[in-house]
Amino acid sequence: MKLGVFTVLFGDKSFEEMLDHVKESGLQAVEIGTGCFPGTAHSNPEELLEDANARSQYLQKVHDRGLTISAFSCHGNPLSPDKNFAQASDEALRRSIKLASMMDVPVVNCFSGTAGDHEGATYPNWPVTPWPGEFRDIYEWQWENKLIPYWKEIGEYAEAYGVKIGLELHGGFMVHTPYTMLKLREATCDAIGANLDPSHLWWQGIDPVAAIKILGEANAIHHFHAKDTYIDQDNVNMYGLTDMQPYHEVKTRAWTFRSVGCGHSLEEWSNIISTLRIYGYDHVISIEHEDPIMSVDEGFNRAVTNLKSVLISEKPSQMYWA
Repeated sequence: MKLGVFTVLFGDKSFEEMLDHVKESGLQAVEIGTGCFPGTAHSNPEELLEDANARSQYLQKVHDRGLTISAFSCHGNPLSPDKNFAQASDEALRRSIKLASMMDVPVVNCFSGTAGDHEGATYPNWPVTPWPGEFRDIYEWQWENKLIPYWKEIGEYAEAYGVKIGLELHGGFMVHTPYTMLKLREATCDAIGANLDPSHLWWQGIDPVAAIKILGEANAIHHFHAKDTYIDQDNVNMYGLTDMQPYHEVKTRAWTFRSVGCGHSLEEWSNIISTLRIYGYDHVISIEHEDPIMSVDEGFNRAVTNLKSVLISEKPSQMYWA
């Protein structure tokens, strides 16, 4: 496995400055935003698609520093009832898939999206309980009429370009658990898999190690984000895990994103890395920084230090003792 970073946290740096910083930090890979929520601070997808020389120069800058691109990321909501945002999300995704194929980038990361509750809806609707019955009706309508048809088409599109899709299992979106990931994959194709981020599993009450075993058994982990979550049980008792307070209300929130090792022990992170290895994941561990009580530099450096202490980077030795 290689250690990398989702470079949106360095959006204030130029492409070259960002690459230099990543190299100096001892990492081997970068994950680049190509539209929607991650933005395009370190890419110009339209230019790169049209200009082979621009693509060559872009990759040369990456490779000259001994780095690789683990994924392009364009998290949006292609199922949104806001037709303009849905279209922008879809276009960014298709553009990213095509560009990934041209630049030998194996994965495009995104969200599954969330539809409205009927054709005339104006906002997304994320039902999380089967009763009253209309919630279940909405859930089934979304899956049958929006989610599966869209991702069938995108899955075929990705397969045609030889690119994998990494859906981030994120609350608020229709694919947010191992079950919903596998349910969609079964209804579409194997190009659809997970960009697994433990931080979103912990606050849902899901053990990341167990999730890795479930998804790894199906060969459905296409990418991995390294981010932690601190669960404040006192605040859970007040607000529950579906806490709607803004992220900056750290003192009272039920859970808060943290840098790696600041929410769960390094033993737990070591178990995560080991389970990834056991179940065949040998791609990049991509650091994502969203810690509200640390600066970008401190949160990033903490994650780098902690992950380097548990990362398994070499192939296993022959078992001379057995």
